Amino acid sequence: MAAMLPRLFFVHFAGTTFVALEGDRLAGFLAGFLSQTYPDEAYIHFVGVAPEDRARGVGRMLYERFFAAAREAGRGVVRAVTGPVNTGSVAFHQRMGFEVERVAENYDGRGSDRVLLVKRL
Repeated sequence: MAAMLPRLFFVHFAGTTFVALEGDRLAGFLAGFLSQTYPDEAYIHFVGVAPEDRARGVGRMLYERFFAAAREAGRGVVRAVTGPVNTGSVAFHQRMGFEVERVAENYDGRGSDRVLLVKRL
C-alpha cells in the first residue's frame, strides 16, 4: 500500500497528508491539499486503508485529521471525487458528512464518470 502514494505528497503537501500506523505496519493514508485556485476549499485526493483495518475507524480518523487541518487553514469546504460504481466509497463519504454534488460524465476522459462530493466544514 505504501508504494501507491508518491513521495511528493509527503514533501509538498506535508500539512495535509497523513498516515495511520498499527505498530510498525501502515494501516492507512490520506493525501490531500489546500486548493490554490479556490481559497476556501481543500481537496482529498487519495485515500487507502489496509483491508484488515477497514471498519475499525482508520478512514474516519484520517478524514477527521484532514478536516481539522483544513479548518486551521481557514477552509470551509472539502471536496472529493470517487467513481459511481464504488458505492462503498460514496456511502462512506456520506457518513462523513459529504453530499453528492453531482455525477460528472467523462470527468477523467471518455467513459470515466465521477461522483463529485462536497462537505461544508
